[in-house]
Amino acid sequence: MFDWMVWTTPVAVFFTCIVLMLAGMTVWEIKSPTTMRKGWLPIATTRGDRLFIGLLSAAYVNLAFVGLAGKFAEWFSLEAEPSIWISFVLSMGVLALIMRKG
Repeated sequence: MFDWMVWTTPVAVFFTCIVLMLAGMTVWEIKSPTTMRKGWLPIATTRGDRLFIGLLSAAYVNLAFVGLAGKFAEWFSLEAEPSIWISFVLSMGVLALIMRKG
């Protein structure tokens, strides 16, 4: 069923982090219900809203990195494409920024 997917370690870690975040947010919401607040995002959001926006942003960062990895190798005269771990760290940073400040 999933033969078309490339399940590398970074991909597995990325999806495991998403599952753990969803589970953690569910427990957090049960223990301490959220309230709307306004950060630097142009709308008032709850924790769940910020998680959703952050996950979408993280996915776009990863897709952009995968799409541009060949170009990065060409532009910077690298011997091989940069590691996907770089996009993982960048996307988790974007997600953390949106969760904290959004």
